[in-house]
Amino acid sequence: MNLQPGDTFEGPSKTLTDAHFLLFSGVTGDTHPVHYDVEYAKQTRFGKPLAHGLLLASMTALGASSARDRLDGFVFVEQGCTYLKPAVVGDTIKPMFVIEKIWDEGHRRFCRVATSLVNQRGERLLEGFHLYRVMPKPTTGANSSAPSKETP
Repeated sequence: MNLQPGDTFEGPSKTLTDAHFLLFSGVTGDTHPVHYDVEYAKQTRFGKPLAHGLLLASMTALGASSARDRLDGFVFVEQGCTYLKPAVVGDTIKPMFVIEKIWDEGHRRFCRVATSLVNQRGERLLEGFHLYRVMPKPTTGANSSAPSKETP
C-alpha cells in the first residue's frame, strides 16, 4: 500500500439535477415526496426538494476519487456519516478524502478515511468516515494459484 496518514484526495464534483434524484429513487425505491414533490417540499422547513441522504453518502465513493489507482486490496467494511446541511437541485457537490489512520491488528491491516462533501459555497454538507480492510497482495511463485489462508 502506498498511502500515508494525511494524504488527501478529491472526488469529481457533480451538479445535482432532478435526474439524479429520480434515478436514485428508482434504484432504491425511496419515493418520499420530500425528494421530488415541489409542492410537498414547499411545506417543509427547507422549502424545496432535498437530495436523498444515501445519495450524498454514495458520492463519497473512494473509488471515484483521485486515489482510485492506489486502492489495490481495499475492501470496504464500514462507513458512517453526519449530515450537516441539505443539498438541493442545482448544488455542486465536491467529495474530499483524508487518510486518517493505517494500522495492523495481528495479520490484518486497516485504513480509516475521513470523508466530506462541500458545496459550491464552501459549506460542508456531510462529514464521515470509511473503514477498509487492506488485503495483502497475492504472493507469486510456484504455489501462487493456491487459495489464501487469509480469513476475512
